[in-house]
Amino acid sequence: MVKVALFVRLEAKPGKEKEVEQFLLDGLPLVQAEPATTAWFGIRLGPSTFGIFDAFPDEAGREAHLAGKVAAALMAQAGDLFSAPPSIEKVDVLAAKLPG
Repeated sequence: MVKVALFVRLEAKPGKEKEVEQFLLDGLPLVQAEPATTAWFGIRLGPSTFGIFDAFPDEAGREAHLAGKVAAALMAQAGDLFSAPPSIEKVDVLAAKLPG
């Protein structure tokens, strides 16, 4: 069961929307290697607004993800891809339906 999550909001710089989309697509194989990342979604909220939603069984899993390869790549490319620093919110999961 997942108990905690992250919601990351990303605003692409003008003209960088395709690169942000590709960044999210490229992130999937990295998080598939993270045993404590129960669910991970790269999402598009609008023409230049993107996001990541991921869920974890506990705080240790969330912290492991924040110290992992996707987070490092996100911060390394933030200045080039995004018009503002990524907004990373730690959230609690109240209810979830996941494949069993």
